[in-house]
Amino acid sequence: QGCTQKYVVKNYFYYYLFKFSAALGEEVFYITFLPFSYWNIDRSVSRRMLIVWSIVMYIGQVSKDILKWPRPLSPPVVKLEKRTDAEYGMPSTHAMAATAISFSFFIATLNQYKYPFELGLVAAFVFSTLVCLSRLYTGMHTVLDVIGGALISAVLLVLLYPAWDVIDHLLLTSPFTPLLSIVVPLVLCYNYPKLEYYSPTRGDTTTILGAGAGATVGFWLNNHLAAPAYTSENFQFGFHSITTKIAVTMLARFFVGIVVILLTRQLMKSVALGMLSYRYKFPLDDLEAQRRLEVEVPCKFITYSSVGFSATVIVPLLHELLGLM
Repeated sequence: QGCTQKYVVKNYFYYYLFKFSAALGEEVFYITFLPFSYWNIDRSVSRRMLIVWSIVMYIGQVSKDILKWPRPLSPPVVKLEKRTDAEYGMPSTHAMAATAISFSFFIATLNQYKYPFELGLVAAFVFSTLVCLSRLYTGMHTVLDVIGGALISAVLLVLLYPAWDVIDHLLLTSPFTPLLSIVVPLVLCYNYPKLEYYSPTRGDTTTILGAGAGATVGFWLNNHLAAPAYTSENFQFGFHSITTKIAVTMLARFFVGIVVILLTRQLMKSVALGMLSYRYKFPLDDLEAQRRLEVEVPCKFITYSSVGFSATVIVPLLHELLGLM
C-alpha cells in the first residue's frame, strides 16, 4: 500500500476510451448531464432520473460499507485511479449509476419522443456497458462487483418504475415535500454506517443526497410558484426537430447554467466551511477536521443542496431573464 505501480500504455485507444467512460460515472457527469436534461430536454424526465439516481446511489454506497468487500489486490492488477481506492468494492456504484441513469432516461423518454426503440435500447446498453468495462480496465473492481452493481440497479429500477409517477406527483404537490426533502437525507447522512477508518463514501453519499434534496425543493417551488409541472412542461420538442437555432440556445442555456452551478458550489463551500471552522475551531486547511462527521456532512449537504436548488430555480430564472427560454 502507498506504492505507485509503474505501467506502460500499449493501446491508447482503450486507455482513453475507458478513462473517459469511467468519468461518465463520476461527479463531472452528474453535474453536467442531469442539469442539461432539466434545462434542455424534459423536466419530467430529469425528475424521474434524479429520483432513481438518488435512491440507487444511496443503497449502493451503504451496501459497500455494510458488505466491506475489498477491491482487487494491486498487484496483480494495476489501478489507474487512487481516490476511490479507500472505498470498498462491492457493489460498483459506477455500474449502478450508469445502469440507472441510462435506462431510466430511455424508459422515461420512450413514450414522449419519436425515436426507434432499438436505438434507445442499444444506446442505454452501450453507455452502461462502457462504464462497467471501465471499472475492470482501471483495476478498481472485480467482474463480480460490476455484475452485482448492474443487477442491483436493474432490480431497483424495475421496483421503482411502477411507482415513479406517484412519487413524482407527491414530491411536486405535497405540502410536506420541502421539510421531508431536507430532514430525511440529513438523517440518513448522519446515521451512515461507521467504519474503522475514513472512507469518502459518506461524503459522496451526502453530496448525492444533498443535490437531490436541493433539486427536489426546487421542483416543488417551481410547481407552486412558477409554471405547474403538469400543465406547462418546457422544452417539449422532438429530437428530430432540433434546428441550428435550438441547438445554439441549448448550448447557451448549458454554459450559463454550468457557470452558475460552479460559482454556487465554490461560494457555498467556502461559506459553509468558514462557518464550521469558526464553530469547531479548526484551520480551514485542516483536512482531518474536514473529514469529521460534524463537519463533513453539513458542509457537503449545504454546498450541494444549494447546487441542486440553483440548478432548478436560479438558473431557469436567469435563462428567462436572458431570453433563452
